[in-house]
This record gives sequence, C-alpha cells and structure tokens, in this order.
Amino acid sequence: MGIKAVIFDIGNVLIEWQPERFYDATIGPDRRRAMFSDVDLHAMNDRVDSGGVFAVEIERTAQDWPDHADAIRLWHSHWIEMARPEIPRSVRLLRALRARGVPVFALSNFGLEPFALARGIYPFLDEFDRLFLSGEMGVTKPAPRIYEMLEDRSGLPPASLLFTDDRAENIAAAAARGWQTHLFDGPDEWAQRLVAEGLLQQSEAI
Repeated sequence: MGIKAVIFDIGNVLIEWQPERFYDATIGPDRRRAMFSDVDLHAMNDRVDSGGVFAVEIERTAQDWPDHADAIRLWHSHWIEMARPEIPRSVRLLRALRARGVPVFALSNFGLEPFALARGIYPFLDEFDRLFLSGEMGVTKPAPRIYEMLEDRSGLPPASLLFTDDRAENIAAAAARGWQTHLFDGPDEWAQRLVAEGLLQQSEAI
C-alpha cells in the first residue's frame, strides 16, 4: 500500500527539546543533576502533555520540592528556552512534502499551553495538514490508543502511514499497529528515507 500521509513527531525531530541543557546553562550541571535525581521532572511534563494545566502542574511540583522550587518554576517561565532551536533541514523536508501535495501530520506529546507558546515562535507549526497533540487527545505516546485515535480521525489505514519519532518505544508502538516507521536520528537519514519511498526527489530533500 502506498503512503497516504507522513507523520512527524515534533520534539527532537523538528525542534530540539533539551531541558537538561537549559538547566546546565542556568543553574549549573551539579545543581541540575541533583534536581533531576530528586525530582521526576519528566513525569511532571508528562502530566502536562496528558492534558494537565501547565502552570498548575509546575507549581504543584515546586511546592512538593521546596529545595528546588525556584529552579522547577523555570520550567514554566522559561519553557521556550528549553524548546529551541528548530532543526532546519527537518522543517525544509516538511515543507517539501507539502509542496509535493503529500499530507503531513504531527503526532506529538505536547501540552496545549506549551504548544501555544511554541506556535508563536515557530511558524511551521501552523503548516501541518492535521495536528494530533496529546494535550488535546488526553493520552500520550506510546499508549496504543493515541495511534488508534489518529487512524480513526484521519480515516487512513495503518499501512498507509509513515511515522518518524526520536524515541524507540514510540516507533515500536506505531509499528505494532502496522504503521511504516523511521526512528529519527537526524534529518539526513530521514531525508534519504523520504527519497527512497518516492515521496521526494533528491533535489527536494536538501
């Protein structure tokens, strides 16, 4: 079956997502390591991605960990500094696919308030044909339900979907449903996969 839609994850595929890097530069590596050892900040972020209120989840965590409270609150006040920069070649590939008339979707673990912030910085986030965001869907990758919801809403069969994500568990969950997949390890190999699938010409995948 031919590919009917190409699906991009966003974090670390189109935009670098490196909270640890931000904290290393802001509070120093030693304090960052101590905080991340004590506090499950990624679980906090997962609650936002699942539909939790951004400011509420960060503040609740800050109050639970008073020794790290000021640094935890930076997750809210400086979030956009953690989600940068964009990955230029990936963005070019997205736009090249759309220029060829290939439907392009996003499937991302992304809270609604953080997404609104990112949308104000990265215009390409408004260029997808369809957005599938966990914060709106109420479920995150790699839960099978989020993939099923995309299939239902798009009306496309699993084998017609080509999905790229930087996390192996998310790719495995999609493959288990019959999606075509690509584990993202940089835009160069992703570009070659798109060429190999006949979705782009080599000259378009620069």
